[in-house]
Amino acid sequence: MVPPLSLAVAADDAPATHRPHLQHLLDQAKAQGPIPVAVAYPCDAGSLQAAMQAAQAGLITPLLVGPEARIRASAQAAGLDLAGASIHSTADDPRAAAAQAAALCGSGQARALMKGSLHSDELLGAAVAREAGLRGSRRASHVFVMDLPGFERPLLMTDCVVNIFPTLMDKRDIAQNAIDLARAIGIARPRVAVLSAVETVNPAIPGTIDAAALCKMADRGQISGAILDGPLAYDNAISLRSAHHKGIVSDVAGQPDVLLVPSLEAGNMIYKQLVYMADAECAGLVLGMRVPIVLTSRSDSVASRIASCALAVLADAAGGKEQP
Repeated sequence: MVPPLSLAVAADDAPATHRPHLQHLLDQAKAQGPIPVAVAYPCDAGSLQAAMQAAQAGLITPLLVGPEARIRASAQAAGLDLAGASIHSTADDPRAAAAQAAALCGSGQARALMKGSLHSDELLGAAVAREAGLRGSRRASHVFVMDLPGFERPLLMTDCVVNIFPTLMDKRDIAQNAIDLARAIGIARPRVAVLSAVETVNPAIPGTIDAAALCKMADRGQISGAILDGPLAYDNAISLRSAHHKGIVSDVAGQPDVLLVPSLEAGNMIYKQLVYMADAECAGLVLGMRVPIVLTSRSDSVASRIASCALAVLADAAGGKEQP
């Protein structure tokens, strides 16, 4: 049977630590009621456990898409009861399962897409395929919501997973996707720090030019619903004392809700440093599509995967609302 739900499960079975920000996401999402989620190729214990615990918590109704025999064998080996989940059997091929899961979202039978035990590019390839019908008007991007011990609020970071070298207009979409998610989880007017190596505009560092342009785009309404500032170096983005020492006058510096990184490479390193050296736990989604995509890593804890499901519920609930 599925063990009782707790967001205090550590990935390496270390002593449990309470995660108040992720727990708040869970509480918010439970109030919305469960949504049907297509889980692509859930053929290992981790992906099945996350889906079934998210179902047990009242977050999702799992539609398990993949080879039925392997799914049931994995559940039996892990001691998991699949009651309440439906199985949509496919060939034993991750790409076939991903395509079928995306089709369930495209037809409206599922309202979110979740990664099982397949590669991220296999799932995203199926999601962006023209026949899936899931492309939105913006570029797809990934957002983490991080719960850092001692940090008084959740911290969003984007894009550390999908866009390798985003252009200025890509970053516009990346920023807007993150802003919309921040508002969906209750941050009324998010403060977005656009990161670079320095806090001054330097033509030799292209990220500083993009940061300045994004801030002016926000002034002109091309990015809405947030306060942007940049370029900001990581220290003065995060630390109010550092910002004061450098004479930076800003509504964002030292108190950001969102960190927008210049490239995937930079963002991925920051994210992993926070997870492995600062004990951060995080939830994550791909946004900019017609449905949210829960794109977890095999190294993520079950708690992180469940929190990502909660995030998908909140993103789905906000998706049909007009943003002022």
